Amino acid sequence: MEALGTSSFPTFTHPLISRTIFEKPIIQIPLNQKLTSSVPVILSKKGNFKSFTAISPTAQSTEESENSLSVDQETEAENQEEKFDWYAQWYPVMPICDLDKRRPHGKRVLGIDIVIWWDRNENDWKVFDDSCPHRLAPLSEGRIDQWGRLQCVYHGWCFGSSGDCKFIPQAPRDGPPVHTSSKACVAIYPSCVQNNILWFWANSDPQYKDILLKKKPPYIPQLDDPSFTNTMLCRDIPCGYEVLIENIMDPAHADREGGKPLDMSIQKLDLNGFTSKQLFVNSYFIPPCMFYGSFGSGGDPSKKSTSSAGTTEEPPSPVPQKNMLLLFYCIPVSPGNSRLILATSRNFGDWMQRFFPRWLFHIRQNLVLDSDLYLLHVEEHKIMDVGPLNWHKSCFVPTKADANVVAFRTWLKKYGGTQVDWGTKFSRLLPPTPPREQLFDRYWSHTVNCSSCSLAYRRLNALEIALQVISIASIGIVAAGKQGIMSAIARNTLVSMAVLCFVASKWLSHFIYKTFWYHDYDHGLR
Repeated sequence: MEALGTSSFPTFTHPLISRTIFEKPIIQIPLNQKLTSSVPVILSKKGNFKSFTAISPTAQSTEESENSLSVDQETEAENQEEKFDWYAQWYPVMPICDLDKRRPHGKRVLGIDIVIWWDRNENDWKVFDDSCPHRLAPLSEGRIDQWGRLQCVYHGWCFGSSGDCKFIPQAPRDGPPVHTSSKACVAIYPSCVQNNILWFWANSDPQYKDILLKKKPPYIPQLDDPSFTNTMLCRDIPCGYEVLIENIMDPAHADREGGKPLDMSIQKLDLNGFTSKQLFVNSYFIPPCMFYGSFGSGGDPSKKSTSSAGTTEEPPSPVPQKNMLLLFYCIPVSPGNSRLILATSRNFGDWMQRFFPRWLFHIRQNLVLDSDLYLLHVEEHKIMDVGPLNWHKSCFVPTKADANVVAFRTWLKKYGGTQVDWGTKFSRLLPPTPPREQLFDRYWSHTVNCSSCSLAYRRLNALEIALQVISIASIGIVAAGKQGIMSAIARNTLVSMAVLCFVASKWLSHFIYKTFWYHDYDHGLR
């Protein structure tokens, strides 16, 4: 997954996530400041953190070996009181650019079926439970009526902004107001838009109604910075959250043939994630979903000053600093399924976004995602066979290049219960392996949900039909024309145009299918 970002940027700056959990304005923080958090997600009784690395194949002293990452020893020795609550977190759902305000959208996150719809009365996105209280029909198959209410298409029940039922067509107008019953209400989840992504709180309990005032989703200033241009991709992935996120954290698999030793270490690991360091490169895992880092070039990162508030500042440089931020949001959907939101942000080369549509960037990004799909799917089934608790015993990870993956599995075992907490929704069994056409599907996993790709798909299909019509019409004109009426030059021109249009339509049909529907990935032929 690291191949999704270019490796042509020589140095790495330290981007920051603002994760303040008090009711304060979000502060724009410089790129060179280190990751901080004023208050952790869950207050712990102990603050003992260790710096460790994955075991290196080079010779180590006895003391170094004892301090190397051994998960069995670490997890048994550390205090087990801190636990990560999977249902007391903000989860990204979809990029706003891919949501249509004209209709409701059905999504699943953490096993919870939700419906997303635009409330034009409050000018805000709403997230409800995707189940009508009447007969449990999915509200995502409904519509938004002329009064801006969410309407169930099954029997026409209508719901307002707060989940209350506004209208029941079958209830007599002069009868009791049954629509005001609490049983007629739909569960509503706290939601917000941040960094052009819709987030929701994975608990509909009324006590979390104002959770946004106390705790906000992780914030990336660069995504809202007008000097940066952003591109986002969202795709459903047919493998579980755990193997997807460790695949994204792994920098070594991007260059399998020409790989080299990587000196990586984990600087800090606690309930709120971990920080990894590779030379001048820092990456951050912010549970449950975010992994990110920033490539940078230009300027002089060594010329820094400290302000009176204790923050690190960088003086103006005559050479503008180029930065490219890569963010991966890995969203658990159900056992064996997850969703990936990939965001790239940079303050240079903005002409590319101005002149090229977003779907052209998705071609390369989808191809990179396809390259590991089958590997991850098989790997996940094998991990389930041996059991998630035995991951560290079953997988041999001797080099420092595996530090991020080992750190994630350490965090997952120590704080996350070894795997995502699905509650009682699933049996934890993985779905069977589908045919390759379904495993590498692009249409239902991405195209139909992407505003840019779906528009390009419709337009290119129309162009294909137009080319076929031109080809057939040209042949028809030549066939219908009499020998003396049409010159040889005109006849040859029409025949040539018919052939060219036919060939172009066939090539375009193949391009549409491989780009928007299905593209198999065979490593043996690459």
